Amino acid sequence: MTTSLPPLTATPPAAAPLPQGWPLLRLGFRPFYLGAAAYGMLAVPLWIAMLLGQVSLNLPVSPVLWHAHEMLFGFAVAVIVGFLLTAGKAWTGLATPRGAVLGTLAGLWLAARLAAVFAPYAVYAALDLLLLPLVAAILITVLLRAGNRRNLPLGAILLLLTVANAVFHAAVLGVVDIAPVRALHAGLALVVMIECVIAGRVIPAFTMSALPGVKLQAPRVLEQATLATTAIGLALWVLAPANTLTAVVLGAAALLHAQRLWRWQPLRTRARPILWVLHAAYAWLPIGLGLLALSQLGAVGVSAGIHALAVGATGGLIIGMVTRTARGHTGRPLQVSRLEVAAYLLVAGAAVARVLLPLLAPQHLVIWLVAAAAAWGLAFALYLFVFAPWLLAPRLDGKDG
Repeated sequence: MTTSLPPLTATPPAAAPLPQGWPLLRLGFRPFYLGAAAYGMLAVPLWIAMLLGQVSLNLPVSPVLWHAHEMLFGFAVAVIVGFLLTAGKAWTGLATPRGAVLGTLAGLWLAARLAAVFAPYAVYAALDLLLLPLVAAILITVLLRAGNRRNLPLGAILLLLTVANAVFHAAVLGVVDIAPVRALHAGLALVVMIECVIAGRVIPAFTMSALPGVKLQAPRVLEQATLATTAIGLALWVLAPANTLTAVVLGAAALLHAQRLWRWQPLRTRARPILWVLHAAYAWLPIGLGLLALSQLGAVGVSAGIHALAVGATGGLIIGMVTRTARGHTGRPLQVSRLEVAAYLLVAGAAVARVLLPLLAPQHLVIWLVAAAAAWGLAFALYLFVFAPWLLAPRLDGKDG
């Protein structure tokens, strides 16, 4: 009687299918990070050149409205869309747009940016209003299919951003009797709320992952109070004329964000640029909210708070996240190069030059504006130099995405 023996070698597992399609269109972060960085590099220096009379474009709106709108709904929204289309897949395990569908979404974004300069305003407005509701529908559908209700508020914020954008265009066209800048303030407030939610998840998680033994657990009541107070304060800022109540609520929100940041132990991240860039950017949230509170009392101009939130917080979080997430999703180690650290420092320098130096020495405003624009543009030029080849190529580890 013979007994059959098991094979000496195990049957090898089936090989994973090779990634298909152009690498640029395999996952949402690729085209949108690339487009946002290129746009950020060009649009801010172009705005300063227009402001100083060195360049003249036949824009359908005033240059200041073009600048404010495009940095929100062109630059920042591109990064948000790229991040959410990428994170949505990680959160749910379900596919998000790729290939032709992703290319169409990116094409809509690019067409709107070009239409802002070269097309009639109605065409620009129509193109500009298409992307956000489409992405919101995609994200909400994927989250519902996976039963992931925790992230549904992010889809709702995308829809609110669509409303703010629609109100802006309607105001410019004279359809509604609202100052267009108020709709832009609403857009900035919604972007800040997205940052508050996402940063509250990723900064502690990234910090604990990189610093063994560190435990960062903020009390739930503090987290809820911080988000609620911020939302109320920003809503009052957008909807009501300047008043003391708004100043008090915004000031309280600033203090809560400062406490939130301190609980994340930012000083322990000094030796890790990929971490400290996020902590440093988040520090601009309490600064920006505090400056908005002071503007309600007439102590400073509203521009200081707006740019603290837009350049310092939004710009800083963007340069930190587009380097970290692009490294991770292209299969590269989470160790940044000197050029990336330089980009971090340049964005931080741009925020100081745009926000703090004009408060200290307003007589040199033009110098500060030029310095801020140059630092900002160079930061995103460095990002493109490092990351554009990676975004256009397959993952280093051969995986899909």
